Amino acid sequence: MFSQNGCDLPTYYEAIQVNVNESSYYTFASNSSIDTTVAMYKDYFNPFNTLKNLILTNDNSCHNDQFRLTVDLEINTEYILVVTTYRPNITGTFSIIVFGSNNVTLERLNTSSTVQSVYSSVLTADNQKYSRRCDKLNYYYETIQISVITDEFYMIASNSSVDTYGYIYEHSFDPFNPSVNLILEDDENCEQEQFGLTVNLQVNIKYILVVTTFSPDAANAFSIIVSGLTNANVERIIENHDKCVIGGSCNVQTKGIGITLDDILRYEINRNMTLENQSLLVKMSVGLTIIMFLMGLINSILSLLTFQNGNLRKVGCGIYLLASSITSLLTISMFIINFWFVLQTQMNSSINLSIHRVGCISIEPLLKLFLYFDTWLNACVAIERAIHVYQGVHFNKEKSKRFARWIIFILPFCITATIIHEPLHRNVFEHQIKYYQGLLPIIERNIWCAIQYSRAVQDYNTAILFIHLIGPFIANLFSASFIIFGTARQRSLAQTSQNYIAHIREQLREHKQLLISPAILLILSMPRLIISLLSGCLKVSDKPWLYLFAYFISFTPSILVFIVFVVPSELYRKTLKESLRIWQRRIRH
Repeated sequence: MFSQNGCDLPTYYEAIQVNVNESSYYTFASNSSIDTTVAMYKDYFNPFNTLKNLILTNDNSCHNDQFRLTVDLEINTEYILVVTTYRPNITGTFSIIVFGSNNVTLERLNTSSTVQSVYSSVLTADNQKYSRRCDKLNYYYETIQISVITDEFYMIASNSSVDTYGYIYEHSFDPFNPSVNLILEDDENCEQEQFGLTVNLQVNIKYILVVTTFSPDAANAFSIIVSGLTNANVERIIENHDKCVIGGSCNVQTKGIGITLDDILRYEINRNMTLENQSLLVKMSVGLTIIMFLMGLINSILSLLTFQNGNLRKVGCGIYLLASSITSLLTISMFIINFWFVLQTQMNSSINLSIHRVGCISIEPLLKLFLYFDTWLNACVAIERAIHVYQGVHFNKEKSKRFARWIIFILPFCITATIIHEPLHRNVFEHQIKYYQGLLPIIERNIWCAIQYSRAVQDYNTAILFIHLIGPFIANLFSASFIIFGTARQRSLAQTSQNYIAHIREQLREHKQLLISPAILLILSMPRLIISLLSGCLKVSDKPWLYLFAYFISFTPSILVFIVFVVPSELYRKTLKESLRIWQRRIRH
């Protein structure tokens, strides 16, 4: 048996070797009660590659559905005459009559038996999707590895109730670049809209058969029949391609480590639509962003009103807190700028590419600069308080002020030096998708900000993240511990009526906010560290609410300067009240 169309093996055939004694034209005719057809091959006939070496075919040149084939044959050349039937699964007797100028030798050939390997599976909603035509439509697909033990032609055919589409790849298959390594494809070479592939497979080479459908979002059960002269090993392979890249078919970029706001909102924003038509997640994000900005603005204004007082700035601590009031305002401002930049650029695909590039390179690094600056300023406050306790009456206020000004001047440069690599590894990635609305072609333009680090830079970036997060926390914790235990030691020496442990308990009650505040700030900052270290292969779209909440909460320390430093201090509260009365008098007059 062999296949006439490359789908299966339903047709019986007989291969006859033909040798002639004289080069000339010869005519071959059939005589049978069944509808016969014939094909003449030179040198070799492969039932799994019926077009190779084919010279001529004929079906109904004679009456009663019999063939008549006239062909020029040469001596010392081997010819194969293949006699079969027009319709599959038909058997019967036949005879061959040869006309020519000389005798012709006909000898029946022994043909090898056919081996079939059958694989069955189901395309469901759990299967991965890809765009096989590099457009906006998505198709379920399954990847099947085929390996063979001999170099031969094989036929690969599908059997399903849905219109199937088959692709055969060599070495590997990338759903985002479906043309790479592609050997052959077919849609409906077989009956009932089934694919049929005839392909030459070789030993020790990995072949991947991709089974998908002609129509998008279609799913159903299917079977694959691999036919050849020897057995073929057929097994399913599962490879997750879609989580580690951004883009789509034929144009992708691998994501690095870390999750950005762009990653969280990328698939939640409806492009070229107004805010009213956006998802609930996007609308809630807008509301939370505005609320956080208003809280940060109030926090910064109240803090500035407090620490602009000259009496509080007679020591470095007041100068640090004044600077922190400004940096917290800058941080929350950059936060809302970053959010609206991501939202607007994703909503409006017509925004110029250069605007995307400038925002991608500058906004996130500036946001980190202000965030780290604010965190280290809070740590400087704690360190100076500890120094004040240690030096006691010998504490030099003028020296403290000069040192604070130098720290505030130098610190931004130090932080910038640690994150200067970020703009160098950030760039915009553009991906276009073409699809049709009726007969009108539509090109959808997607532009995303992508970060790519080498392994060495990624290790460095991770170390910097820990330094900027854990460093200020350790400074706050050790400073608070020194203040509590140092003050308790001093008082235990001066007031012997109480032992050292009793003084420690008293100091803990009095300065408990010094331990609680840095712990709260660390807990609130932890989501930022986790988000920054998460793998880029993580599918954020599965739980966007969780990642968005973690992203927002990581910026809350920047709006808590007033609550952490002013509210617990009687002196700072009193100073704020005086500042508010002064501003009230100025407004009235």
